[in-house]
Amino acid sequence: MIVTVTLNAAFARTITVPNFQRGQRHRASAGLPLAGGKGLNVARALKILGVPVVATGLAGGQAGLRIVERLTGEAILNDFVRIEGESRTTTAVVDPTSNTYTEINEWGPAVGPEELEMLREKLDYLSQGADLVVFAGSLPRDVDDDFYADAIHDLARRHIPSALDCDAEPLRLGVEAEPFLVSPNQREAEGLVGQEFHDDEDFQMGLDQIAEMGARNVLITTEFGCYALLREERTAHHYRVEAPQVEPVSTVGAGDTLLAAFLAARVAGRSREDALRAGVAAGAASTLELGAGIFDPRQAARSQGGVTLTELAPLAV
Repeated sequence: MIVTVTLNAAFARTITVPNFQRGQRHRASAGLPLAGGKGLNVARALKILGVPVVATGLAGGQAGLRIVERLTGEAILNDFVRIEGESRTTTAVVDPTSNTYTEINEWGPAVGPEELEMLREKLDYLSQGADLVVFAGSLPRDVDDDFYADAIHDLARRHIPSALDCDAEPLRLGVEAEPFLVSPNQREAEGLVGQEFHDDEDFQMGLDQIAEMGARNVLITTEFGCYALLREERTAHHYRVEAPQVEPVSTVGAGDTLLAAFLAARVAGRSREDALRAGVAAGAASTLELGAGIFDPRQAARSQGGVTLTELAPLAV
């Protein structure tokens, strides 16, 4: 079983608006309401892959009720801590004519120390017997930046591996807590190491720097797939993995789907290379669907043969 943790869950609406223009009145051609937030996107993709998963986190107000209702409607097992604050609502506007999307994200609720303590206790209970715990997404207001780091330390003491996908200071502190895997996107990874990535050498240096900070394995998602540093014993292997070209409907949540499919393959005992191919293929398949974490596993299986995986030679010292 995999546990996914989302502190800043959202009631998310993805709408399709052809020829979207700022300052103009539009009529949406399609809309899809979902329980949103990175961790819930990961849980949704894991559910599609048939991996036992339970989603937890914080949920409050009417938006929180809608989040739980949507997850239950999708048969995604969930167990949230109810809070006084109102969970956020987010909107993604997808323009298929220009292949762009615009996200509008609320800040999220204020969270009290008692509510956080309840979440810690729930996580302690749910993680018993878990193969992995995934911490993903931004932290709400009033939550200390070291929340993820503290939780990762607690799990490590009980020999439970963790994966982390977040940004900024929570990412830096979380990496230093030595998670099993950290999975930032390119922008987040560049912010973490303090430099931009333009070629294979830049990405390899970034992977190495993040690993030196504490992460055992590193997966940086990109527009075309991912770069990865995966360890086997004391040896670190570096990869560039590229997805086959597709005409995307929406790229929202593609990185979350990639992470979920990679983890599912690793938990199932598949090799590093097979897991990377599966992750990138699923991420590409998700761009053909409207809604984060949604994809057709048959399409992903067909796409996997077109995934290009290259193991990169070590950088010269």
